Amino acid sequence: MRSEEHFLELIDHHFPREHDFIALGRGDDCAVLKGGTDYCVSSDLFLEDEHFRRDYFSAADIGYKALAVNISDIAAMGAKPVAFTMDLMAPADLPDEFWDEFLKSMAGLARQNDMVLAGGDLSRSRRLGVSISVFGAPGSTGFIRRGNCAFGDILFTVGDIGLARTGLMALEAEGIKARETLPAAVMAHLRPRPKVMIGTLLNVAGVTSLMDLSDGLARDLPRLLGPDLGANLTIAPEALNRDVLSWCDAADLDPMEFAVLGGEDYALLGAVSPFEADKARTMPGFMEIGTVTKEPGLILNGKPFVNPGFDHFSQ
Repeated sequence: MRSEEHFLELIDHHFPREHDFIALGRGDDCAVLKGGTDYCVSSDLFLEDEHFRRDYFSAADIGYKALAVNISDIAAMGAKPVAFTMDLMAPADLPDEFWDEFLKSMAGLARQNDMVLAGGDLSRSRRLGVSISVFGAPGSTGFIRRGNCAFGDILFTVGDIGLARTGLMALEAEGIKARETLPAAVMAHLRPRPKVMIGTLLNVAGVTSLMDLSDGLARDLPRLLGPDLGANLTIAPEALNRDVLSWCDAADLDPMEFAVLGGEDYALLGAVSPFEADKARTMPGFMEIGTVTKEPGLILNGKPFVNPGFDHFSQ
């Protein structure tokens, strides 16, 4: 990019300034959002060599996923994404074509969800990095929080578990060739699909607790339950995507442990009262995985599951 103004012109080409949610859009010191209700806000970093590698992520993949992981947080609140801000750390060696594909892909996902880019910041950097903050409007019953589980509640997921981890491991091992050998897994890692519509429908269906699976079921389920409850999980191998089973068979890994450890699935994980579960069960992709117990800890298919899963600061 020749200058910051040139970069901003490219952003304006892909992202409109006008939106029903915006009173004052990009171009001033701050954007002004129209109020009148509560909004949920979430932020995520997407950093080169920490969250993605340019060896096998295309520019379009990076732009898409940087926004998608934020939208998934809004979906997990049973809310509707409406706007986002973007702080961009841009290496000097990336050509204009890279940024055009990056922004075009991100803008396409924003249009699908009727979102406006409200503002942000640009800076030179040795490595590519994206920081996005996203704003969401409440669903029909407000926002669905974590930690509202009760003994006997039914636990469920919407979306594959372990599939994105399969894609990551295949890409690390095989590079772009993995796009051909395990296409579903690779796309689950590169292009996760935020489940906004399902989240809003689960809001209507009376789901009591909800979150997105970003760090894997083993790590995220205790966050959903809170410190005083546990879970008894029953998950059959047949519930897993064939790419997961294929990869684990070739690598001599236990597919159930692999899938529960997971990571970056961006599926929805929730709890619902057994007396309200019938509506939730009609949702596309709904998979019942167990029940909430009085004793903390996870039981998987009759055995204690003690692997704590992924932690950003212990790896």
